Amino acid sequence: MKRLVTFLALPLVVALLGAACGGDEPTDELSVDSVPAERIVSITPTGTEMLYAVGAGDLVVAVDEFSYYPEGTPVTDLSGWDPNIEAILSYEPDLVVMDWNDDLRSGLEAAGVSVLVIAAPSAIEEVYTQIQLVGDATGFATEATVVVDAMRTAIDGLVDDAPQSSALTYYHELDNTLYSVTSSTFIGAVYALFGLTNVADTADADGAAFGYPQLSDEYLLDADPDVIFLADTRCCAQSAETVAARPGWDQLTAVQNGNVVELDDDVVSRWGPRLVEFVEAIAAAIESAHAD
Repeated sequence: MKRLVTFLALPLVVALLGAACGGDEPTDELSVDSVPAERIVSITPTGTEMLYAVGAGDLVVAVDEFSYYPEGTPVTDLSGWDPNIEAILSYEPDLVVMDWNDDLRSGLEAAGVSVLVIAAPSAIEEVYTQIQLVGDATGFATEATVVVDAMRTAIDGLVDDAPQSSALTYYHELDNTLYSVTSSTFIGAVYALFGLTNVADTADADGAAFGYPQLSDEYLLDADPDVIFLADTRCCAQSAETVAARPGWDQLTAVQNGNVVELDDDVVSRWGPRLVEFVEAIAAAIESAHAD
């Protein structure tokens, strides 16, 4: 029996956020069949993390090359960037978890395979909804509710306990060519939970960069953020030390006060259960900045 489960929101920019993100045009279509999956292929790292978090890991028979978390996932050479339907069907799935791809979805449906689309959200509530959908589609609805409740409690607690931070400014670095995010993105929405001010917002005031402007050294030296968050420690080997070594950056407030935060690229670019870790890192950085 074929099922289609879709949940789509504003997609992140694929070229900037690596294998975790992507998308196409959003849709309001949303349906769940009552028969859970038994053989699952996931070609989205975020979807893979959700599957394992709700307890459906034993049903996963293959995942894409970037779905290496949690440890022990059945990693293959399947591509989430350029998916091959024949390769996916060779694993005989009854459910494929994927990012938005019209052609692939149509082909899988024609082959009698159900599809669950996990596309980039625009708000944290959408993350919770996606996790619940994963549970519904796999027969782990109760477990998914437990995961969502735990995430909600942890995130709400971290935000409530953090100092008032509207006076603090921040810069979030996607890569070492100085691509960043604005408050209009999902990542920006996470920072906005704490009331932080994003120095990149004025660089894309007209939205021409879709929330992902490329900044310059001059721009950032002028903005002088209180906190710098590095989401390019894996991809680009960036660290507090490499940032301080950039010409002029040693004069930045964040560098001088030791408020350069090294994030895990994967955790930040995937919006699954490890979102709590991202929020924890922001909360800790705020505590440090207020201690200066």
